[in-house]
Amino acid sequence: MLSRFLLIALFTLPSISEAQTKYFTKKGQISFYSDTPVEKIEAHNKRVTAILEKESGKIEFSVLITAFEFEKALMQEHFNENYMESSKYPKSTFKGNISNIQSVDFSKDGEYPLTLDGELTMHGVTRKVNEKGKLIISKGKISASATINVALKDYNISVPSVVGAKIAEIIRVEIVIPQFDLLKK
Repeated sequence: MLSRFLLIALFTLPSISEAQTKYFTKKGQISFYSDTPVEKIEAHNKRVTAILEKESGKIEFSVLITAFEFEKALMQEHFNENYMESSKYPKSTFKGNISNIQSVDFSKDGEYPLTLDGELTMHGVTRKVNEKGKLIISKGKISASATINVALKDYNISVPSVVGAKIAEIIRVEIVIPQFDLLKK
């Protein structure tokens, strides 16, 4: 009986440990772009935290709003104080799944299209999102990217009419994870 238990345990143990394979990074990057005829605005954040569960496709991002850097200090101040209210809403998150994770062959180099389904929380508002992205496998390393469009009104981000012509109603957001690292157990 004991040997039968050990045999079953031996064959199921690899699948149990494999089912918990997680990748993590604190070096993700998110950039956003507002492009109007009056002004082009962009900001970059290189301190994005992300976690990916390989087998289930579960993926999460977290970004500290005050870590966005602008070319002009005044823009950064207005972004944090007036638009994003970062003292009240200090971070933004995405929690969801890569719905087609089964199509990714983690043992083979390549670029794999992804479909991300989940919830984006920003400025205290959570909305369902469905976006496209890609996962890249190169020499056993995993990286990812996606571009999404965010309508300011969907997240209750108001822009005063005085500067309305300078800020786009829909912001292009680019997410880049240069490399996920295996999360040690």
